[in-house]
Amino acid sequence: MGIRKKTTNKNPPVLSHEFVIQNHADIVSCVAMVFLLGLMFEITSKFAVIFITVQYNVTISTNEGSEETAVNHFHHGIKDLATIFFYMLVAIIMHAIIQEYVLDKLNRKKHFSKTKHSKFNESGQLSAFYLFSFCWGTSILLSENFLSNPVALWEGYPHTLMPFQMKFYYICQLGYWLHALPELYFQKTKKEDIPRQLVYIFLYLVHIAGAYVLNLNRLGLVLLVLHYFVEFLFHVSRLVYFSNENRQMGFTVWAVLFVVGRLLTLSLSVLTVGFGLATSESQGFNWAAGNFNILFVRITVLAAICLTQAFMMWKFINFQLRRWREHSQAQTLKKKQVPAKSKSKKDKANGVNGVNSHGADSPKARKEKSS
Repeated sequence: MGIRKKTTNKNPPVLSHEFVIQNHADIVSCVAMVFLLGLMFEITSKFAVIFITVQYNVTISTNEGSEETAVNHFHHGIKDLATIFFYMLVAIIMHAIIQEYVLDKLNRKKHFSKTKHSKFNESGQLSAFYLFSFCWGTSILLSENFLSNPVALWEGYPHTLMPFQMKFYYICQLGYWLHALPELYFQKTKKEDIPRQLVYIFLYLVHIAGAYVLNLNRLGLVLLVLHYFVEFLFHVSRLVYFSNENRQMGFTVWAVLFVVGRLLTLSLSVLTVGFGLATSESQGFNWAAGNFNILFVRITVLAAICLTQAFMMWKFINFQLRRWREHSQAQTLKKKQVPAKSKSKKDKANGVNGVNSHGADSPKARKEKSS
């Protein structure tokens, strides 16, 4: 009778931490499916539609020539929290799809170390999100003519009504950055990396939600598109660097555009909040009308933007100084290694020549010995 091998059960216990982490995408998909199935029944459809569709629509009639057309606009409200929650679930599912079908396959081919593995996954996820958000935001800016008419950033404030694309853009942005919080658990983020990621997640949520609630959605959209383009260049440059460490030109381009982006952000913020809203006719605080154009709010908004830009510049300078130190140390090591190698080669060559000319096997040495 043969010896029976022990079989190890690789499947973790149900509802354990490992089980949730391994199957979190399937679990979240089932939760999202519950809301979608709720649309099929009349009793639950009124409840499910709050999570899936954009709420608070207002129909405005416009006269274009002889025809009267109805245009739907939207404002924000408390029900948006339910919609943001649903699209947070969608973001978790999309995160898992990109991770499994794109990033994991590339990781297996490249055989990265643990440190590079986590950074590669982070840059891969963020570069896909930044590219998508930049293209989507740019299309909204072009369709609403905000780039050709910068005065529209503050003219007619408060901008309580938004087109569908702009409101849906903000909901998806808030849903994505909220999904980054549970992803810290799902991706088994290292303890030393959690504070750094919590800081930038918090900054994104505060600034995006602030622009959305304070009806500064037009300024927020412009600043987001500008910021996402610069961040996209950084993470693409990091992905290229991981594939070939000699390719660092992308970091140089990013460094220049990073400084330009900070200057443009400060200039647009001061122009819109400091001058445009300060000279606007709609002064005063009115929560019902969505008007927050008072001195305290303007100073708070400008202070938050300026402090964030200063914090980013401080991190940027530290990053550049660290890169410069690493580069200088690498150059110093190379200079020390090259003379040592050349000296050893020279000594070796001298030793060989000495043996050939004065060694025991040379003709001259044999003649001296015989004499």
